[in-house]
Amino acid sequence: MYRFLLTSRWWGINVFVLLAIPFCIFMGSWQLSRFQARVDSSHQATKQVETDRTETARPLASLLPVDQSTSGRQTTATGRYGKQLLVPDRQLDGKNGFYVLTLLRTDAGKALPVVRGWISGEPDAAKAPAAPTGEVTVTGSLQASETPGDNGVSAQSGLPSGQTGAISAASLVNLVPYHLYDAWVTLDKGDSGMKAVPATAPANTGLDLKAFQNLGYTGEWFVFAGFVVFMWFRLLRREVEFARDAELGLVPEDENEEAAHATV
Repeated sequence: MYRFLLTSRWWGINVFVLLAIPFCIFMGSWQLSRFQARVDSSHQATKQVETDRTETARPLASLLPVDQSTSGRQTTATGRYGKQLLVPDRQLDGKNGFYVLTLLRTDAGKALPVVRGWISGEPDAAKAPAAPTGEVTVTGSLQASETPGDNGVSAQSGLPSGQTGAISAASLVNLVPYHLYDAWVTLDKGDSGMKAVPATAPANTGLDLKAFQNLGYTGEWFVFAGFVVFMWFRLLRREVEFARDAELGLVPEDENEEAAHATV
């Protein structure tokens, strides 16, 4: 009754199943490991943010370029404040508001975007306190340039004059007359009574959409493996039933001949 398993057709089916199941399990396990790595990275990043708050600030140049190991680190820079911009649609403590972003012109010839604080409500230049004059030294958390559309960063274009949707050299290059650092700093203490903007964890270290996509892919690959097994048993059962019917003479002669040719 099971002689059909030795036919070339079933050899092909069996080989496919024997290759597909381990492949699906391997891919599912790999996606699960990717998710677990992001979970571990998220925990580590959270601990790092707490550690960074108490460490001694280091000169800006020693922490550039910004990467996962330097993002969030305490840094210090000296210069004179220049052009000021507002960053709308930023949330803090569950309320909507805007950042006050001022460019710090350093002695190195580049300007460093500094978030001096957050103010609730709609962006209004009249609400934003003027930056201190003269030479100042700022201390805060180093952050990587933002990417529009990621982690709540606005991708809106055509903002009013004096506003920017993202804090990045690419977004600011046409708004300010300075050479820019590809990084920014959020002050530890809000300037002029504004609320300080907390540092965020480095990119690709949190439980974001990509992390849960990995978890979803894990489930999909294991479902695929189960589906392959299910279809193999279904085909086997149908073939066995067909063979039994043929032995009992319940299969029409033309179908029986086709089945006989298929088993050759």
